[in-house]
Amino acid sequence: MEMQLFALKYNTMSKQIIKTDKAPAPIGPYNQAVIANGFLFISGQVAIDPATNEVIKGTVKEETHQVMKNLKAILDEAKITFDHISKTTIFLSDMALFAEVNEVYGSYFNGDYPARETVAVKGLPKNVNVEISMTAVMEL
Repeated sequence: MEMQLFALKYNTMSKQIIKTDKAPAPIGPYNQAVIANGFLFISGQVAIDPATNEVIKGTVKEETHQVMKNLKAILDEAKITFDHISKTTIFLSDMALFAEVNEVYGSYFNGDYPARETVAVKGLPKNVNVEISMTAVMEL
């Protein structure tokens, strides 16, 4: 019975697009997030301020806070929290930034951390230093 209610609430045969003006609009042919089969898949977010549509210029910690704020806005729109996150991927412009990004990232969780990988890449959109994508479960 519980699974049937879950299937009715999150139609497992379709997908739902999540959009909010409190996070940056996509800069290509993708959506901010999609709910499918009880999971929320959030596209990679970078340090763009949705109010100005400009990249945040500042420290890597400030950049990471903006990324996490953008992710939170999408979670809010989906009516879930960081507690629902099951997996993240962090892309860095340089692995030397890991400790600072990790400190900010970790502050958004209550200790029940999701699975994660962190990789350094040759380049990121808009020449930012940090991009983070997330996958969440819709129900805990």
